[in-house]
Amino acid sequence: MQEQDKRSDQEEEIYHLNTRKALAEHLFEKRETGFSHAPFEREMAFYESVRSGSLETVKTLFTPLGGEGFGKLSQDPLQNLKYHLVVSIAMITRFCINGGLTPEEAYSMSDVYIRQTDQCKSREEINDVHYRMTIEFTKRMRHITNGHIYSKTMTLILDYISDHLHEKILIADISAFVSCSTPYISRLFRSEMGVTLSEYIMQKKIESAANMLQFSNFSALEISSYLHFSSQSYFIKQFRKYIGITPKEYRKRFYTVGWMNESFQKKG
Repeated sequence: MQEQDKRSDQEEEIYHLNTRKALAEHLFEKRETGFSHAPFEREMAFYESVRSGSLETVKTLFTPLGGEGFGKLSQDPLQNLKYHLVVSIAMITRFCINGGLTPEEAYSMSDVYIRQTDQCKSREEINDVHYRMTIEFTKRMRHITNGHIYSKTMTLILDYISDHLHEKILIADISAFVSCSTPYISRLFRSEMGVTLSEYIMQKKIESAANMLQFSNFSALEISSYLHFSSQSYFIKQFRKYIGITPKEYRKRFYTVGWMNESFQKKG
């Protein structure tokens, strides 16, 4: 019995030695190749935006798997992506449970997407599952965070706005998309959201701009153009109105700042 315990202790010691050796070799390889993982702040901000149901922020921070900053979990490129996607699904599932999604619903969604991941045959299929999974969890959390179940028409309107933030959004286009008159849409939106349609669109554009200023290298001019503001001066004016400071000041104050700090400091 003592001899078995002795062998067990030796095997455990060898296991830990081999693990430490593998870790040391991995760290050395990363230093030699100049590899570094994606910034922790950005990763946590992404998961937090899913948990809070901020669809526009999620789309701003979303990064396809396998790019710069993603570690090598398998020698097989496709299997490596699958492992990363399973990790992402697990993280998002737990963030959403923490945010109020029932464990039963969250784990059921997780199981479905992990099974879909297992069946993927290409990088494109994996990226498609990754995006659909992220958006679906975020939409579920949007309902929970707002504490309100929107009508079907309102849900379509909100999704349309989120998908077209980088364009000039016209109420006539929304009206055509949901097959309702513009007066009806205006009344419905004010009734369910508590603000006018134009105010909501501007809020979401500015929210997206703030995230891009904090988590990307795009200039204020590029962001203004991307979000389809009529001019940079108008963008600055609206940004100051909703955030309280200029885009330049915001970038200086919050760029690469930890995700737990208060990022949106609106007036009032």
